[in-house]
Amino acid sequence: MADTADGTADGTADERRYGEWVAVRRHGRGWVAELALERTAAMNALSTALARHLTAACADLAADPGVRAVVLTSAHPRAFCVGADLKERNGLDDAAFGRHRTVLRAAFTAVLDLPQPAVAAVRGFALGGGYELALSCDLIVADPTAVVGLPEVSVGVIPGGGGTQLLPRRVGAARAAELIFTARRVEAAEALRLGMVDVLAGDGEGAARAEALDLAARIAAHSPVGLRAAKRALRLGQGLGLAAGLEVEDAAWRTVAFSPDRAEGVAAFNEKRTPEWP
Repeated sequence: MADTADGTADGTADERRYGEWVAVRRHGRGWVAELALERTAAMNALSTALARHLTAACADLAADPGVRAVVLTSAHPRAFCVGADLKERNGLDDAAFGRHRTVLRAAFTAVLDLPQPAVAAVRGFALGGGYELALSCDLIVADPTAVVGLPEVSVGVIPGGGGTQLLPRRVGAARAAELIFTARRVEAAEALRLGMVDVLAGDGEGAARAEALDLAARIAAHSPVGLRAAKRALRLGQGLGLAAGLEVEDAAWRTVAFSPDRAEGVAAFNEKRTPEWP
């Protein structure tokens, strides 16, 4: 098991459930929140209900100042998320399909807009909307069983959870076009080489989750004000010219430069102690 943010053995401080298939567990001092997908009977296929519960969980996490990092995990041993629930979609008329699309888009946006750094822990299949959930996080940890990709054109649609925008920002426009147009599935080692994932964990059923929780704990040890401001600058600066991006950075810097966190960080450095972030 991973170490938690306060250096103690990994333990669950509390759990909150959102419907049948989504759970949030706080680790250590509560600084790291594990957001777990638990629709195991369907390999976490994104149904309307699952999407609604995921959106609600993200809204609570975003509003919680005690959460410094989020880890998105799966309870299924062979799949992170296989994407859209095509069985459910098969029974929808056009009007219902439009409503379903609105609900799913809200879920992807909720993950993408988390103000805290977010890490996806991918074991097994992360395809279509499943990979887009991972792309909506800031970092992706995968184990050797991971298989990722955006195969939507093979079933007559396109990536609609951010894939056409987020994947090029990771791997470049031409590489993203090749991956999306061919609908191919990419195994872990190649995914790491292409930049589709960021960290390759060791083998074993819990390896990706443990690595992601450890990474989140190391992140969560730092200033919560600084972490949120840094994420905001990174996200808002994407796609801007250099001058505009530097203005975004300056605005984010000003939110932390005159904060109690900055004063505590400087004091702790000079006193050679661990900061106690206000």
